[in-house]
Formats: sequence, structure tokens, C-alpha cells
Amino acid sequence: MFFVGFMGAGKTSVSRRLARMCRISSIDLDTYIERREDKKVKEIFAAMGEGGFRAMETEVLREFTAAEPALVSCGGGIVKAAENREILKRGGFVVYLKVSADEAQSRISDLSTRPLFNDLAQARKTNEERLPLYEEVADVVIDTAGKSVGRIAAEVRDVLKKEGILWQSHE
Repeated sequence: MFFVGFMGAGKTSVSRRLARMCRISSIDLDTYIERREDKKVKEIFAAMGEGGFRAMETEVLREFTAAEPALVSCGGGIVKAAENREILKRGGFVVYLKVSADEAQSRISDLSTRPLFNDLAQARKTNEERLPLYEEVADVVIDTAGKSVGRIAAEVRDVLKKEGILWQSHE
């Protein structure tokens, strides 16, 4: 299962919480790439540009569609590449955690770690441009506005139960 959405939507936090509830692994693609490359995402962007990072992201996404069941939180821009959207749609259930750029900004403690979050106006524009791409790949959309990580994870869990795809829940 994959989590997509804009920066600050809660993809990593929600997938980790849900992973604990369901006793399944959770993987953050950006963190995985950082560890594999021994560089921060912003350093990869600086050295290879966005295109180089996105190619790496596609490679890692392919790896995780073939892996054991896990909750995978994807980087906010993963939906930009048509190939990634196809991989997501074919690769498993996709949860789109929807957030406004304004709320995302309030959630991100260190904006310097977000290479494409230069300013709020740019973040709004980027989020708006990606919205139809997130919706294209989503099996379900969860609005995260004003909700805690626990509440969002519970909503996702309830959807998964309804869909019959939830692993064992131990909450």
C-alpha cells in the first residue's frame, strides 16, 4: 500500500502509526533513498537535479512494488512522472492524504529540508498542479485538515477494513 500527497500531509507519520497498529513494516521512500545514497534529498537535488532524483525515486518505487506487503510513504513529487503513476496504480492500494499548502507549512518544522518548498505561494502552486495527479492514482482520498496523526491512521484503517485489505490490527 502506498501513501501519496503533498509535503506535510502526514504520509510518513500516518504510515508508521498504521504499521504499528497492523504489525506490518513501514518504509519512507525518501529516507530509504537518503540511506542508500548516503546523502540528504536536498544534496541529491543539488548534485543531480530534480530529474536525477526522480529517476532514483522511480527505481526505488519499482523495488517496493515487488517487495513483501508494507506501507510505503512516497515523496510528494512521485506522481509527477507518468511511469510512477502507472507503477502506483498497478502496484497496490493508494491512499492520498490531502492537505493544503498552508496547513502543510504549519506542520513542517524545518522548511530548509524541503527543496521544493521555497515559499508559501510556490508551495500553493505546486500543490495545486499535483492535485489531479494525486487524485488520478488514489484508491481513496483522506482529507487531513485539522486532524491528528492518530485520527488519520484510524480513518485509513477503517477504509482498509471496509475494502477487505487490512492486515491484522492490534490497537
